[in-house]
Amino acid sequence: MQSAPLAASQPEPKSWALDKSVARELQRLKERDNHTNHRYLAVNYAIFIATVAATLWAFSYAETSGLGAWLTVPATVLAVIIIGGFQHQLGGAIHEGTHYILFADRKKNEIISDWFAAFPIYTSTYAFRLHHLAHHQFVNDPVRDPNFAQAEMSGHWLDFPLTQYELLMGVIRQLNPVRLVKYVMARARYSAIGSDDNPYADKTRMGSPWTVRVGALFAVFMPAVAIALILHGDWLALLIAHMAISAAVLGYYALIPEEDFARSRINPIVSHRVTALGRMGFLAMLYGALSLTCYLTGAPAWGWYGLLWILPLFTTFPLFMIAREWVQHGNADRGRLTNSRIFFVNPVVRWLVFPWGMDYHLPHHIYCSVPHYKLKDLHEVLLNDPEYREKGMVVHGVLGQGAPGMPSIVEVLGPRYTMTGEEISVQDDTLELADVNDKAAIASHSEASRQGAPR
Repeated sequence: MQSAPLAASQPEPKSWALDKSVARELQRLKERDNHTNHRYLAVNYAIFIATVAATLWAFSYAETSGLGAWLTVPATVLAVIIIGGFQHQLGGAIHEGTHYILFADRKKNEIISDWFAAFPIYTSTYAFRLHHLAHHQFVNDPVRDPNFAQAEMSGHWLDFPLTQYELLMGVIRQLNPVRLVKYVMARARYSAIGSDDNPYADKTRMGSPWTVRVGALFAVFMPAVAIALILHGDWLALLIAHMAISAAVLGYYALIPEEDFARSRINPIVSHRVTALGRMGFLAMLYGALSLTCYLTGAPAWGWYGLLWILPLFTTFPLFMIAREWVQHGNADRGRLTNSRIFFVNPVVRWLVFPWGMDYHLPHHIYCSVPHYKLKDLHEVLLNDPEYREKGMVVHGVLGQGAPGMPSIVEVLGPRYTMTGEEISVQDDTLELADVNDKAAIASHSEASRQGAPR
């Protein structure tokens, strides 16, 4: 059963509240369906498959033509960029699932989000939901917004506002592979295994740490075992090891007591046990398919997986996420209309950096239950409000100098466009579609956040 909002939502500006036609339009925009996002997922998977196929062809042609590295190096660089963008697109799909708006059917929303987006990048919709909804409800609160704790751990955040030179140096520093790995590890802790301490965490029901450890060990060491046995040429041992280890891991999650799974103040749509079995089952099938491909074709399937999936996962994918986090919330305050921005950028930048409607990020933060494909229409509706027109920051392009009030991305992070002084907004309506089991505890965080109080 869905819970009602924890407390009264942020009061609407009077011009919105009095206009019944606007209220009806907002309600229409919140409607979801069970088919539209199939198309978005299919298009992105088609781009991924075409990229992999083209890269494999480029390597084959380079070998037969003698072009060698002259072709394989640029082909690999392009593939890593595109596939990192595809992984970011999967993150966009998870983001919709997190808000219960990927599909109207709640179980379908969870299952498709997990199996076609979250599991491939080693996370789950529920784990990300705990992190992300807290970010929405307490956006830019340095104490309760989990993005701040993650940034402190990873060291990727910048000291806004920045000059353009300082921003350039920040980008260059972030290209350091060590920094990228550190970011991915922090991201995994906060939004893949759900171990962060945010307002939705229930410290009385933290579960067993082994529910996380067993999954992490399987995800990392099963590939190491498989690759070692393939290099040794011991296919029978590989078959036995894969089946035995997979069965042991799946058996562990099937048989452990329910209280071993960490629980929070937001109830899951799919049980924690079923989600854990799904994550491990997905990896078991993926790893088995890679090993079987090696056996049947002699192709280095594990090598291709490392080059065309793991490498982007630790390089371009985090770079695109970091860039998006910087420009969406850097140099912003905690006001309802000033905590983020709208971005008008070219289609390539939009696909790589702002997947699934994230270019309309301010409207999304105002009404996070509106699906991504309706955010442009939401922006047009909100423009009817004078305060939104005045305070809602629209960013045009990446570089260059725009007209006053129309900054580019590099400008909006500078001192001229620093957002300060707005009344603190806590978005309690973030949880309007969530099933909450401890409203009082979250409400106490809401009140403390409005007062700017520590925990």
